[in-house]
Amino acid sequence: MLRKNVGGLDKGLRLVLGPLLLVSGLFLFGGLRGEGGGLVIAIVGLLGLATGTSSYCPLYVPFGISTAKARKPA
Repeated sequence: MLRKNVGGLDKGLRLVLGPLLLVSGLFLFGGLRGEGGGLVIAIVGLLGLATGTSSYCPLYVPFGISTAKARKPA
């Protein structure tokens, strides 16, 4: 199980902006037509949606970043 490192506001922004970037990259910026810029924007949106949904960001790990609240010991 991956340890959650994406918390409240961070997660909310990813879940709102991810789908917006995904859809705009595909439709507004030509991702469906194979245009590079649109594909990059769509992939960034998909990654934001995935990391927001799972509450885990692999890019945070090497830098020791966590926006999730610290868990209290049981």
